[in-house]
Amino acid sequence: MQSLRSLWVLTLVLSMPCFAQDPRVVNPGDLNSPATDADEAHARLAHEMEKKAAKDRVAALKNDTDKLLKLTTELKSYVDKSDENVLSVDVVKKAEQIEKLAKSVKDKMKGPN
Repeated sequence: MQSLRSLWVLTLVLSMPCFAQDPRVVNPGDLNSPATDADEAHARLAHEMEKKAAKDRVAALKNDTDKLLKLTTELKSYVDKSDENVLSVDVVKKAEQIEKLAKSVKDKMKGPN
């Protein structure tokens, strides 16, 4: 009887290390690894998207300021051609275009909110 009990205890003790190394057994520490990798990948992707959005915003600002320069130059030309008695409809339209574009540039400079 004693030998049967000893054999049973020995079998139990010897099977435990094998069970702990079984690849099907999930360690609690392993549960955090995939989530951490996914979180890192998500953070990296979000950072790349923010960088691209900032780059696109700067490119749009440059484009809009080039348009602003062109419109203001045209407005200056129209005003120089007019006199104190005549104000062209084109002058008013250019001024409105400049105003809208300047507001757009201002909003883009503030960034996304």
